[in-house]
Formats: sequence, structure tokens, C-alpha cells
Amino acid sequence: MELNISNLSDFVKNAKILFLKGLDSIPMTVRNSGLFRMDPIAKNSGNTKEYSEIDVQQYARRKGQSAQAERATVVQGYSKIGTLYRVALDIGISYEMRSQNKYPEVVAKLTNLGAQASRRLELDLSHRIGFGSATTYTDMDGQTVDISVGDELALFSTVHELKGTTGTFRNILANNPQFSKGSLEGMEKLVVEETLNQMGEKLTLSHDILFSTDDPNTVNTIREHLRSTASPDATNSGVVNVNAGKFKHVILPLIATDAAGAVDSDKAKFWGIASSMGSQAFLGMAEEPRLKSPAEGNNGEEFSTDDWNFGVRAGWFIVIAGANWIKVSYGDGTA
Repeated sequence: MELNISNLSDFVKNAKILFLKGLDSIPMTVRNSGLFRMDPIAKNSGNTKEYSEIDVQQYARRKGQSAQAERATVVQGYSKIGTLYRVALDIGISYEMRSQNKYPEVVAKLTNLGAQASRRLELDLSHRIGFGSATTYTDMDGQTVDISVGDELALFSTVHELKGTTGTFRNILANNPQFSKGSLEGMEKLVVEETLNQMGEKLTLSHDILFSTDDPNTVNTIREHLRSTASPDATNSGVVNVNAGKFKHVILPLIATDAAGAVDSDKAKFWGIASSMGSQAFLGMAEEPRLKSPAEGNNGEEFSTDDWNFGVRAGWFIVIAGANWIKVSYGDGTA
């Protein structure tokens, strides 16, 4: 898009305007949530990287006198490969806009395109969770994105497979209830009973993150149960809230969106818990969002038009190898 007097005449009028595209970027809530592990990708190291689960048996075995110790069972779980891709956006500003506009601070905000790449990263990360019931989805660019985990199932499934045994595990709370005290206890029971290693052994993996959409009722209900000094259901004051300090509540507003970033009300009640320590979700950053700025006389200036071209560039991959570290409820009451 080119910014010029004909399509943005308010820039050269003596009028106060607010251009929303120039506002500060949204907070990087998903990137900083603890759900995804950061993995910087060095230059000249290729465009793919493989991640694999490796489990060792949980318990030592008896050793008889002078007997040889048993060898530990080691099982390599499922693997998943991340492939880098880049995002970009350009904008042009005419000579007349630069020389005649009366609000340079507005143009300065407008040309801060780094926010657009950061927002796209937040959207892509959020969609790994929000579209987690599927193995693929079609993104805003029309690209089919593989979001399956290592066992080739969706991130959220009732039959995740184990490499070292014939058993399976689930990470979807039965009947997908909305958040409440009872459903939180149900989710914690799911953690206790369905957090397994590749040999089917129970893992005592601390799930310390409670994540949700920005649905006001869900957010407020979670806050009541996590922050109150007494149980919300208690009739007497001074009753200890057993959930106080147990979880970090992370609000992820872009989970409840479609591929284009528009509101998807079907996902409004989405919530779950996850383990930051056990996360098998990786964000490989090869190119942090950066602004390409023009200057008079360089290649950022169009010779014939005198327009200046600004651009943002970034590159990353997102890959989730396994699913035993995260549990979810869609909050829609489906069986």
C-alpha cells in the first residue's frame, strides 16, 4: 500500500487524527507464557530442526549380591521436524506525505511495522493451541499448516499413542466443561491419571500454567478461584483457598480467532493447564522481527516516484513434539 495525499488526505489537513495501525503492539502473551520453549536458530544451520521425546524408566531395580545391575530401559518417543518460514509486509510513503504532512509523529507510528510481525507470531502461536483439535489448518495466506504432534495425531486427543507400550493417554477433559471449581479438580485428576511417559509409567509433572481465552466470564471466574483469600464457595470467612498460588493464569486472547484473526465465538470458553517444565512445544527463531527503513538515495527510495518503502521481516518455525504436558477443555460441553 502507498500512503499519499489522495488516499489519506487527513494527514495534510490541520486535523487531529488517530491511526490505529500505529498503536503499540500487543503484548507477546503467548511467546512469554511458558507454553513454548525458545530455541534460537543460528544462520547457516539449515531450514529444519528435529525434536524428539526420550524417556528413561522411572524406577531403579533390585540388585542381588554380586549380581549385575539391570540396564535402564530407554525409549525414544515420537519426533517432529520444524521448518522455517518468513513473514513480511511493506508500505510506501510518498514524497508529498513526508514533506507536507503536519503530524510527523503519526507517520513515525505508522512506519513502526515491527508490530505487524510480532502480532503474526502471536497469532501463529495461538493457533497451535486454538486449532489443537485438528492435525492441519489453512492459515490466512492459504497455506496448509501441519500442526500434528509426533504421533501424527492432533495436539489434543483422547488416544495419544505410546512408543514403549500398547497403552494410550488422553489430554482432553471429558465433556469439555466450562471453567469452575469442579472442572478444575477434574482437570487436575486428568493430570494425575493421564500424564505418562513412553513406557506407560505415571509422571509427576507439575502443571503450573492455567491458560484461557479473554472471555470475561471465564477470566473472572478463574481469578475468583485463584486469587480469593477464601474459597469462593465458603460460607465462613478465613477459609483457606487451596488454589491460591498454585497456577500462573495466562490470558491468550488470540486463541478464540479464526485463521484470519477474526473472532471465533465457538472457542470463547477454551481453557486448560500445562507444564512449563515439561513443555514439548518449541519456537525456533531464525530472524527476530526487524524494520527495513529507507533513506534518500538508497534502494528504499523509488527513483521515478520518490516514494520511500518501509518493510518488516521475520522468520521462525513452531513445532510440538509431544502432548503429555498440556491438558485442555474446549468449554463447549461436547462429549
